[in-house]
Order: sequence, then structure tokens, then C-alpha cells
Amino acid sequence: MTESTPTNGGAKLKRTFKQTFAFPKNCVYRPLRQIQNMERNQKLSPEQPTYFTLNAPPSLRPAKKYSDISGLPAPYVDPHSKLRFANAEEYASMQHMPSDIINGYLTLRGYTSAVG
Repeated sequence: MTESTPTNGGAKLKRTFKQTFAFPKNCVYRPLRQIQNMERNQKLSPEQPTYFTLNAPPSLRPAKKYSDISGLPAPYVDPHSKLRFANAEEYASMQHMPSDIINGYLTLRGYTSAVG
């Protein structure tokens, strides 16, 4: 049996379709931390954007809603008290709550309308 040998004398074949990565000669790459330190130390005008002042656009997804009582994901809202709840047990416990505790839960969430 004959052994198969490479056609170029044992050296690896050079593949011409692969390009080696090289940084451009006139471009300087800096890590984000270095850029932030440079921006802190410079005296920049307030209207010039920096990494600290750039804001992301608002999310297109709706905000997640959580239960006011347990913190679980809440698909339901009580129409009378406007409290969010996750299951029937929480709803049953909400029926026996006094209005001042319900108002406390609503103020924690940031809901401005009072229970009527």
C-alpha cells in the first residue's frame, strides 16, 4: 500500500480565500473604559454627545406587569381597586383588604388615581 502525501512536499496548503485579520494602519482602537476616562478628563461642551450622554430609544415592547402583592407576572387587574394580581388566591385576599392598604400598594406602584 502506498501512503498518500501532500502535493506540496508536506507543507500546509495556503488557502487564498481566507484573509488574515489586520487592523487598519491609521485607525486606533481603544476599549470603552479608556474612552470614558478620556471623556471625563476633557472639558467638553454640554451639547456634544459622549458615551455618558447617549440615550437608547424607548423599547417597542410593552412593559411587563407584575402583581402588586406577590411580585409574580400579573395578567389580571381588579376593576374596582386597580390592583394587579397573578392568581385567584391573591384576588380572594384583595377582597378583604382595607382601602388604606390598597392605596398604599397603588402609591408604591406609582398609580395616582385613588380607590373610589
